[in-house]
Amino acid sequence: MREEEIEKLRGVVRDCVSKHLYSSAIFFADKVAALTNDPADVYMQAQALFLGRHYRRAFHLLNASQIVLRDLRFRYLAAKCLEELKEWDQCLSMLGEAKVDDDGNVYDTKDSNVMYLDKDGEDREIHISSAICFLRGKAYEALENRAQARQWYKAAIKADPLCYEALECLIENHMLTCEEETSLLSSLEFGTEDGWLSSFYSCLIKKYDKENVVEAKFRELEKESYDGNLASPSFTHSLRNNTDLVTCKAEYYHQCGEYQKCFELTSILLEKDPFHLKCTLVHLAAAMELEHSNELYLMACNLVKDYPQKALSWFAVGCYYYCIKKYDQSRRFFSKATNLDGTFPPAWIGFGNAYAAQEEGDQAMLAYRTAARLFPGCHLPTLYIGMEYMRTHSFKLAEQFFMQAKTICPSDPLVYNELGVVAYHMKEYNKAVWWFEKTLAHIPSSLSEMWEPTVVNLAHAYRKLKMYHDALSCYEKALTLSNRSLSTYAGLAYTYHLQDNFSAAITYYHKALWLKPDDQFCAEMLRVALTDEGRHGIDPKIEFR
Repeated sequence: MREEEIEKLRGVVRDCVSKHLYSSAIFFADKVAALTNDPADVYMQAQALFLGRHYRRAFHLLNASQIVLRDLRFRYLAAKCLEELKEWDQCLSMLGEAKVDDDGNVYDTKDSNVMYLDKDGEDREIHISSAICFLRGKAYEALENRAQARQWYKAAIKADPLCYEALECLIENHMLTCEEETSLLSSLEFGTEDGWLSSFYSCLIKKYDKENVVEAKFRELEKESYDGNLASPSFTHSLRNNTDLVTCKAEYYHQCGEYQKCFELTSILLEKDPFHLKCTLVHLAAAMELEHSNELYLMACNLVKDYPQKALSWFAVGCYYYCIKKYDQSRRFFSKATNLDGTFPPAWIGFGNAYAAQEEGDQAMLAYRTAARLFPGCHLPTLYIGMEYMRTHSFKLAEQFFMQAKTICPSDPLVYNELGVVAYHMKEYNKAVWWFEKTLAHIPSSLSEMWEPTVVNLAHAYRKLKMYHDALSCYEKALTLSNRSLSTYAGLAYTYHLQDNFSAAITYYHKALWLKPDDQFCAEMLRVALTDEGRHGIDPKIEFR
């Protein structure tokens, strides 16, 4: 058979693969390899077998070849076969020996003499060493050696910044702290044409920067455009409406506590791409915060129908039951989600929260501790452990865990708020004021109703320090955020009462009791204020509010 006929057969194999006709590809690739015995054709046959899910046969073919230990393509494909067969130790053995440090720098590798035959063509490739590092990370993660997995994922993304899957694993599995994520991104060597990718990656990591900083990143990315036809502006396309970028923006709104804005954005995106699972998770989180139980029910039904084997689907069911306060059922479905995917962080946290909602502290702590062990870069499990200790009045232990959470994520204002609350309970009011002020300083966007309790707590701490003017100022600020807070009105009334401004105190006690008529503290203090006013008389200088 002539060379041009062989080349036509190779073209048939490539066409079969592109049309997903894998049995046909295997048939013709086998004949080409038999006729030529060329390593490139043997590799093409192995590729066809792999795509046709004949992993054992593909591995045998590659392993039997004389070139498997000398060509990285052969070795990598053989290791991919072993990955599909879940033979992780053999997979690592096939990839060869190498060591990596904590920063993702590979050394002591024995692959220096092997060859790698690049494919023909002008397509840009992800470096084979990056793919090998990533596969090592997958193998170590499957063997539950998450420390080694983290190092190899870092090595993969450092070997080639185009290896997005490595960064995705590091971020989605919360393997790095905020500082480590930032440090890793700054160490990546992007090409001159990849400036947009650097910006995109910076939007993917934890977003606790100030609003103007994050919004500037989004604006920079939205300007990236492609001019399909320079003569016609209608052919210019940009990343403005890209689903991944919009999802990043929705995540940022969720972290800022702007749940309604987040929900509206994800709703629009899911109409456009209803199967975007990352956006679906953000949408579920926003619906939970807004207590949209009907939306949660519909989402859960659709996910269970479309993805019955995904943890996200059963997590959605758990969210629905949690929202309607059926915590036993929610626990059952959160547990099912963790059984399907033990590396799905929201399910573990939801599992713990469902126990905590029923004050089953030991079981909640067990779930949070498991999450903290599995996801060392996520500060939420540690934060929730501290909250459980605070609920049982173990304030010193609570403070320790809050400080650990602060180490993992030093820019989350919620951590500083909890440190302020525990300091307040320990009667360390100066420290409480300091923490609450740091909370407000770390809020990335403008003050919203979500942070009204922090402002009220700061006012309480000022009142305890007898700094009544500052306390009143904070209470008034809290009222601008929410005018239906019993604690704010009661705090204002009590502060005026301490200043002997009985008329103002009586006014605010009445407002507090209007919100909660059976509040014992306000009812008793109102009686005292009325008695004190009758005893001292009404000051004509006092203006009634």
